[in-house]
Amino acid sequence: MMNQKNNIQIASENGKSILLDYTFTPTENKLPVVVFCHGLKGYKDWGAWNLMGDAFAKAGFLFIKFNFSHNGGTQEQPIDFPNLEAFGNNNYSLEVRDLVRVLDWLELSDLPIFKDQINIIGHSRAGGITTIAAASDHRIKKIVTMAGVADYEERFPSGADLEKWKKDGVYYVKNGRTHQDMPLYYQMYEDFEINKEKLNILNAASNLKIPHLIVHGTGDETVPVNDAYRLKKASNYGQLSLLRNAGHTFGASHPWESKLMPADLRQAVQCTINFLK
Repeated sequence: MMNQKNNIQIASENGKSILLDYTFTPTENKLPVVVFCHGLKGYKDWGAWNLMGDAFAKAGFLFIKFNFSHNGGTQEQPIDFPNLEAFGNNNYSLEVRDLVRVLDWLELSDLPIFKDQINIIGHSRAGGITTIAAASDHRIKKIVTMAGVADYEERFPSGADLEKWKKDGVYYVKNGRTHQDMPLYYQMYEDFEINKEKLNILNAASNLKIPHLIVHGTGDETVPVNDAYRLKKASNYGQLSLLRNAGHTFGASHPWESKLMPADLRQAVQCTINFLK
C-alpha cells in the first residue's frame, strides 16, 4: 500500500501556488528522493507520470512531482490550462525559483527522506531548469534530464517574428490537444535577456559537479537528439542513454488509459533507477 498525498500547496509568486504530490512505499527507513519537473504545456498529472511515480516508489524512492506555479493550472483544476494568464506570465527564472521552493519545502518537511540523497529529473524544457538549479544547489546529488533542451535562446522567435512579439507583447502557441491558443508574453524574453548568463543550460551543465544522466529518444520530434549530444559534451559527469526511435514523451500521451507505462517510458525509468541506485 502506497503512502500518497496530492495537491499540497506551496506558496510561490504573484499569489500563485505550486501544487505538489508525493508517493512512497511505507518503511521504517529513510528514503532517497526523486523530484520530477514537467515541461512546457505539461503538468504533474499528465499522461503516464502517475505510473512513473509508482515505479519509483516501488523501487524504494520517495517520488515527488509538482506543477510549476505559472504552468496554467489551478488548485481546483490542476489538469490542463484554465489559467492562461498565468501561463503567459511564466518564465525560466520563475521556474528555477519554484524548484528551489520545492527543495526548501522538502528540507523542512517531516517526510522520511535521506537529505543527502535528493535527485531531480527534468523533462523537456525542465531539463534546462533542473540543470541550472543543480549547478548551484548543493542539496541536489544526481540529475537526470529526459528529452532535455540544450539551449533556451535558440528556441525563441528571431528576426521579424521577434520584433512582432515585442510590438504585440504576446505570441500564441497552439495546444493541439486542448485546441487552446496559449499566450507567451514578451516578459519571458525580457527576463531571459536580463538573466542570460544564469539561464545558459550548457554553461550550467559544464559546472555540474554531480552525476548527470542524459536520456533521449533518437526519434524525438520536439527536441532533436543533437541536444543530448551537446549536453553530454558539456557535462563533465554526463552519461548518455539513447533510446532507439523513442519520441519526446517516450510513447506516452494524454489521457493515458493503460495500467502500464509505454515500453519506451518503462525503459527510460529503468535506466534512471539503475543510474540513481
